[in-house]
Amino acid sequence: MNTRTRIVVLLVAVLILSGVAVGSVLRAADQASRKDQQQSTGPQVTAGHVALAGAASVRQPRLVFRSTLWGPHRDEVVSVPASDPSGPRTASGLRCLRFYTAAGTGSCLRAVPGAMAGHYEALVLDSRLRARRHVPLVGSPTRTRVSPSGRMVAWTVFVSGESYTGLNFSTRTSILDTRTGNLQPTLENYRVIKDGQPYRSPDINFWGVTFADDGHFYATLATRGTAYLVRGDIAKRTVTALRSNVECPSLSPDGTRLAFKKRLPGLPADAPWRLHVLDLRSMRDHPLAERRSADDQAVWLDDHTVAYALPGDFETDAWAVPADGTGHPHRLMPAAQAPSAVR
Repeated sequence: MNTRTRIVVLLVAVLILSGVAVGSVLRAADQASRKDQQQSTGPQVTAGHVALAGAASVRQPRLVFRSTLWGPHRDEVVSVPASDPSGPRTASGLRCLRFYTAAGTGSCLRAVPGAMAGHYEALVLDSRLRARRHVPLVGSPTRTRVSPSGRMVAWTVFVSGESYTGLNFSTRTSILDTRTGNLQPTLENYRVIKDGQPYRSPDINFWGVTFADDGHFYATLATRGTAYLVRGDIAKRTVTALRSNVECPSLSPDGTRLAFKKRLPGLPADAPWRLHVLDLRSMRDHPLAERRSADDQAVWLDDHTVAYALPGDFETDAWAVPADGTGHPHRLMPAAQAPSAVR
């Protein structure tokens, strides 16, 4: 092959690769555009007022959550009557990648508006969805929770990796006291007690905080290929390992049980979990009726019902199942994630 032929072949290759790249960009842009277009399917979504605490004149319980339905209100915090979860939605205008609320305090993990891709922040919100504090995040959002009183807020981000399927990733979990303004940037500064002894390891990761009260929480600690349930003491800066194979715990409203995802042997590597509930007094757990793998931190709609996300036509659907292991799972609402009950 002479020099001229080589140049022609190189130019042809460059043109082909350029065409592929342009095509990929156009397809991605088209998909992004379609995600912002009004959909003919799914619940009706209308802009309006969303509050995180019920007004004295409003006694109807509501569910507040992130809507994943494609259209102009995609990823916005929305609300629906608890009696009609799949009904028309009221959209707030606030977009979040993760959202949770309790006692009139909201936590919104989002992409920083107008910033380059990969820049995220945590917003602490009041009951009218006004930002009380902005906190830059060091990774992509994955979990967030608020204490029952609304005072404490926790969040977890992926520093490296983007899935909990294996344990080959790095997370950063932070806790903020909204009353004092004190931010604990990482739980990795806590002293770990395991098997009754201090424990240290460079590979420790924390995620999935769920608050018992303003001074204590449960979470997942992973080290050397094993995930542990830990109980944390915020004032003492300690966590104590309670048992293994508990991920993304979620405390029941009565404080007696934890819903969590449990890895079971023999399941596919990309879908290794089944939802279980742990009795904190006996430390015995039982499986829920949901047989599909749920990579989520479940939420309790009340003392008897657990909700969780599964893949759907528009990212995720919210499903619910009885907490005692009986019954059958049912789709609570389409295109929804992490509903919080507001009364």
